[in-house]
Amino acid sequence: MSKRAYLFPGQGSQSVGMGADLYENVPAARSVLDRANEVLGFPLTDIMFGSGVADNAAQDAAALMQTQNTQPALFVHSMSVFAAMKGAHAAPDMVAGHSLGEYSALCAAGAISFEDALRTVRLRGELMASAGVVRPGSMAAILGMEDADVEALCTEVSGSSDSTGAALGVVQAANYNSPGQIVISGDVAAVAKAVELSPGKGARRALLLPVSGAFHSPLMAYATEGLGKALAALTINTPTCPVFLNVTAKATTDPEVIRSMLVEQLTAPVRWAQSMVAMEAAGATHFVEVGAGKVLSGLAKRTVSREAETSAFGTAADLGAV
Repeated sequence: MSKRAYLFPGQGSQSVGMGADLYENVPAARSVLDRANEVLGFPLTDIMFGSGVADNAAQDAAALMQTQNTQPALFVHSMSVFAAMKGAHAAPDMVAGHSLGEYSALCAAGAISFEDALRTVRLRGELMASAGVVRPGSMAAILGMEDADVEALCTEVSGSSDSTGAALGVVQAANYNSPGQIVISGDVAAVAKAVELSPGKGARRALLLPVSGAFHSPLMAYATEGLGKALAALTINTPTCPVFLNVTAKATTDPEVIRSMLVEQLTAPVRWAQSMVAMEAAGATHFVEVGAGKVLSGLAKRTVSREAETSAFGTAADLGAV
């Protein structure tokens, strides 16, 4: 029997104007967006929609790019789309979310309430932004290398020093996005050195990413205590369908496993490609992306099969509302 896997995007999929068409054309989505403003106590939708003034484009983009804004914006956008899909589309048989998107997946599966998830996501973004200030880091995309070769490169660099004898710091694989597409994360000098060495190790291309911190690396350790306390007090219910977790790439419906993995996720790699393979093995035949952009649909095709059935819902047009 065919099964539907719902996928929820994370940071990198945001864009100024996201959700504005939903607000204007989809009542179910508008209700979610309005509720988000109430819960947070400030107009998140203003940051999502932007000013609409061309001269303010850079300022609007900068506001949305702030991690403490990006994360709740993406979560709320996904949940507003999900609300609009209810009744018109089959419920998911399994869910997964990329990094921040894991909270969207858990909310969609009924494990965490919308209000609790939104407050937690906002806190997560604030803590991760602070971690990036406490210990600055960077990230880079490495294209065309095998997983094991990237891991070996990171190990080599993490144990090395610069010309003055100073340790470069740590770097590790942070996002296994698809075969041949891995994001690394860590101390600025270590990431730079890995990028420098990667062509000689077989990389087709390596490029630094415009991020505010070294996400999914030990540099995020500063954020774990605060997030851990918030999650310890959070009500997590048994989800209505299996959730494939970033840290393990395995399905679970155990609330306590979910709780612990949400903390570990801050410093551990996102095993997205492995999760897609596991979802296919669990019977997924149709991958449905819910939220901003179509990044995850592309990753599914590159990981599972170019013939994999995918669909993406993120705009009013996708929902047939305009």
